[in-house]
Amino acid sequence: AQGGYLRSPLRPPCCGRGGYRVQGAMFKAFTPEEVSGQNQVKSSVQRGIKQRILEVYPRLENVIKDIWPKDGSMVIAKCKDHVTMIVVDKVPLFWQHRDGPWLPTLRLLHKYPTAMPMVRVDKGAIKFVLRGASVMCPGLTSAGGRMEDLEIGTCVQVLAEGTVHACAVGVLTMSTDDIRKINKGVCIDHMHYLDDGLWRCLELN
Repeated sequence: AQGGYLRSPLRPPCCGRGGYRVQGAMFKAFTPEEVSGQNQVKSSVQRGIKQRILEVYPRLENVIKDIWPKDGSMVIAKCKDHVTMIVVDKVPLFWQHRDGPWLPTLRLLHKYPTAMPMVRVDKGAIKFVLRGASVMCPGLTSAGGRMEDLEIGTCVQVLAEGTVHACAVGVLTMSTDDIRKINKGVCIDHMHYLDDGLWRCLELN
């Protein structure tokens, strides 16, 4: 645990000379029509998913009952590109790519901003993040950037210099120590960002 957080179990997949297959924006053109099915799950399965989420985001433990009421209607939504969503009372709350970690939606994160570790990009990186680009190392190591000490695979929220709310969430493709040392290439991937398709999706019917 670091600062009340546990490292995500994700290990980025290796591919090619760079050692990493860049996934980029997950929901750039997402629409509810891309949901191929919604399935209710047993209460025992729900408990297991909640436990995995709390292992990654222990600071949500005191509010998980508010986020995900015991009597709430919970379904698992299957989307294209191997994305799965947790939907409670029609509201998307968490999402997962393949067998990776569960990440919160930005709307949920804005309600509970201390739920996950934070990094900050400089002003020059903001326009690229808001277009769905993966975060590059120089965006965090410049004068306007900021990082906690985190390991590879950690789920993080991305703030922009001069703002107080996250503009994106993603997964570290290298440790923050390596980000400082290497200072080039992609360092945060699997991005969900402000005004992408998931942000615009208030409900899934």
